[in-house]
Amino acid sequence: MSFVISTDTSANLPTAELQWHQLHLLPFSYIVDDIEHQCLDLTAFDGDAYYEMLRHTPATTSMISMEQYRQMWEPLLESGEDVLHIGMSSGISGAYQSAVMAARELREAYPQRRLVVFDTRAASLGEGIQVLYGAACREAGLTLDETIQELTTLRSRMRQVFTVDDLMHLRRGGRVSGVTAAVGTALRIKPLLKGDEAGRIVVFGKVQGRKRAIRSLADTFVTNAELLGHWPIGIAHAGCRKEAMELAELLRAADPKARIIVVDYEPVTGSHVGPGALALFFVAREDA
Repeated sequence: MSFVISTDTSANLPTAELQWHQLHLLPFSYIVDDIEHQCLDLTAFDGDAYYEMLRHTPATTSMISMEQYRQMWEPLLESGEDVLHIGMSSGISGAYQSAVMAARELREAYPQRRLVVFDTRAASLGEGIQVLYGAACREAGLTLDETIQELTTLRSRMRQVFTVDDLMHLRRGGRVSGVTAAVGTALRIKPLLKGDEAGRIVVFGKVQGRKRAIRSLADTFVTNAELLGHWPIGIAHAGCRKEAMELAELLRAADPKARIIVVDYEPVTGSHVGPGALALFFVAREDA
């Protein structure tokens, strides 16, 4: 391989994908009852139990430190590898800045090597789809610079739309005001949210009722997606697999050739969106 790819657990990729593409994984952490946990193997994560627990027991999270980045990357650089890190959005986590600072130090120590930190401006499978594309570029023989160019183009077309069951989780994370959260919960108004161009979470619509929210996610896909099965589609859910599969069926009706990846929200990002969150990630048409 011409270079090594690392990512973080926010990418929400199934363990089989990580292993198949030989991706190096850095963990975010979550803390429950003063005990720190990490989820490096999504197949071993009991999402149903975790999100049921979150309904009555809060979890806090911890970002990846500079030292963790150094511990991952330095042995690779020392062994003669170049490294491309494809990470979580700088718009919702300070981990990107920690990665940039760690990379700066390591480039000074290993000036003969390349170490690039790529901001996906995304999380969960919005990040993960970009990681998979980076791996596909590398496996097709593209250079590090060519892969970065391809990722930059893809990033501008990446769409992340989701709805949540309880706005209070986003309120605790500073994503919405207390008034908005209280009114939304009281009226059973379901917000439609998306990642904007800078990777921040913004509201782009509201509907009344869960069924309408799920249909709105599917409609956004139908209106904007590049179909014909060319790009993978991601669905992440926080303890609502049945609804995730209902959404997948709506997408397959629009794009029968679609490759749809359905995963439990990994626990760190999932703790911020809360139980019942349902998210859709896809690549938009160039004119959308």
